[in-house]
Amino acid sequence: MKEQPFGQHPADRYISQDQIEFYRENGFVQVNDLLDGDELAALREYMEESMSAKEGLSVKTGKDNAAYAKVLNQKVNTWRDHGGMATFAFHPRFAEIALRLTGAKGIRFFHDHALWKMPGDTNATPWHQDSPKWPMNEDGCMSIWIALDDVDENNGCMMFVPKSHKVGKLTNISLHDPVNIFDFVQGTEIAERKPVVVPLKAGSCTFHDGLTFHYAHANKTDKPRRAYAIIYMPDGTTFNGKPHMVLDGQTYTPEEPLRGPMFPLLAKIPAQS
Repeated sequence: MKEQPFGQHPADRYISQDQIEFYRENGFVQVNDLLDGDELAALREYMEESMSAKEGLSVKTGKDNAAYAKVLNQKVNTWRDHGGMATFAFHPRFAEIALRLTGAKGIRFFHDHALWKMPGDTNATPWHQDSPKWPMNEDGCMSIWIALDDVDENNGCMMFVPKSHKVGKLTNISLHDPVNIFDFVQGTEIAERKPVVVPLKAGSCTFHDGLTFHYAHANKTDKPRRAYAIIYMPDGTTFNGKPHMVLDGQTYTPEEPLRGPMFPLLAKIPAQS
């Protein structure tokens, strides 16, 4: 199946051809006003309820690690506990944009996570790639990162290194005990490339490739910095055999495609008639 010409895809109401080309060249893109006021209010309410819940099927990461909690307070797969969160986790608008940006034939859900940087003593999220953390053989996976609050360098906005996704998969960087990812690209143009700071208004977002170097500033304010992220993978992505929290209790074997009830197909290129 071939990509549809620009203007013939549902996502083309929200992004331009220039944004598609920018994403593919640079590994990230900003999309403003993804959510309207009512949607933003609903997502804030749902996330507050989800983060406050004591029990459930979602996974609270870093709950027993004080150092990690100074970087992020987060829950993975909030959709499993809250129907309202599920409406955003599987939102066709987001997945259609992901499909268009990547040029994939189909986009599957991998997981969501609520990302709070708490006020006061929160540390920066160090430079890292996402893909080394995910149990996938292929590249092409990506994230949407939706700001629930206005974000800038004072409360934890994101930074990206343009074109860094082209260096390939490096190593998993610990968020609470990191090594310097730039040590792995010394002597290349990526090491000298200037990072781009991306402040956002609440309801706007970024999309970034799983290989793109990115960083989030510390939260120096007196309020949480709330964001919601969803991880997508191209249809046909296969399991690499490494453990991951969202695969706990499941029986995927190495090289098997990641699909099924936990990883639904959310968007695809229409079949040619």
